[in-house]
Amino acid sequence: MNEENLNLEIRKFLKKVGISSQRVIENYIIKAVEEGNLKKKDEVEIEMKMILKNQNIEHTISDKIKIE
Repeated sequence: MNEENLNLEIRKFLKKVGISSQRVIENYIIKAVEEGNLKKKDEVEIEMKMILKNQNIEHTISDKIKIE
């Protein structure tokens, strides 16, 4: 196993996840604020779950995003 190549592959995947997830979150929040479903002082609870298929591994990260 080449650890450098593994690291690069993981970084490529995480870059895709980060960019696409950020777009989805931003679009939702912008639309919700415009429609009056969120106010500028609200928080959005968010959870991201990573699953390694066929490996029986799940990792969940939860947080809140403050709308300002």
